[in-house]
Amino acid sequence: MSTIQKVAVIGSGSIGASWAALFLAQGLTVTAFDINPSAESFLRTLVADALPVLSSLSLLKNASASAQDILFTTDLATAIRDADFIQENGPERLECKQKLFGDIAELAGKDTIIATSSSGLTCSSIQTGMRPEAGPGRCVVGHPFNPPHLIPLVEVVGGAQTDQDVIDRTLAFYNSIGKKAIYVKKEIPGHIANRLQSALMREMMYLLQEDVCSVGDLDAAVSYGPGLRWGVMGPNTLFHLGGGEGGAEHMADHLLGPLMSWYAPADPVVDEGMKRRWVKGTLKEVNGRGYRDLVKQRDEELVRLLNVRREWDGYAAKQAEAVAKE
Repeated sequence: MSTIQKVAVIGSGSIGASWAALFLAQGLTVTAFDINPSAESFLRTLVADALPVLSSLSLLKNASASAQDILFTTDLATAIRDADFIQENGPERLECKQKLFGDIAELAGKDTIIATSSSGLTCSSIQTGMRPEAGPGRCVVGHPFNPPHLIPLVEVVGGAQTDQDVIDRTLAFYNSIGKKAIYVKKEIPGHIANRLQSALMREMMYLLQEDVCSVGDLDAAVSYGPGLRWGVMGPNTLFHLGGGEGGAEHMADHLLGPLMSWYAPADPVVDEGMKRRWVKGTLKEVNGRGYRDLVKQRDEELVRLLNVRREWDGYAAKQAEAVAKE
């Protein structure tokens, strides 16, 4: 397949619009579809706000890019026409995904990759709703993290019928536009990162249930503790550092055992009372700050961190190259 030049974004909510911003910034031709005509205004506003941010991250290859460059349509065939790559962001309902993928496959070129942003549904379950002649082998999960134009991670997962070549091309495409694409070798609910987030949520619910601390204390414990480190290095590398000069081997011999026992002995009971308690505590922690204000803080701090990470990643790459030459 030739180099990907035209991308169709199916579903123009917050995830789809964020994807569209990144694709446009990378110099690609972008069409966007949504069944709701009012989604166009949201799409163009998000893209217009995102382009300067992407420029500050050196991800704006087309300096003249404008939100108006995106063709928005409520006609699926128009959106998909001549697309090399399709990023689907529809509702997280299996029946809906199966029908949508079936419709997309009938309209797309036979070599066009069809990726879904689904965070929970498996690729295999979506493929089962497709006719064999529709080409289920070109379907793949490309699960991003919100907002996709800022958070580099994207999890790529094939289904039972996905061609390995499609997985390879999808990984290469995402990496070429500034993403950090990882290959999830086996289908599992929640993929990788959401399962890690789920484990943290489970522990938070247990600690609340047991009256160990408040919601505010939970946020402080993460954001002023390990969360700061997690934004710099992965947990395995950090545990390696936690082992001191002995590194991962010392950590495994002396601390891994206790770590494996510091978790809830049973699932917390997340009933209506617990849900309301968590919501009330979270709103107290937010302290009246609006959605846009919180998003602005999140995104501005992410940009600063990502720029620092890019500098250090470049330094680490040079160090590794120097060691390889020795």
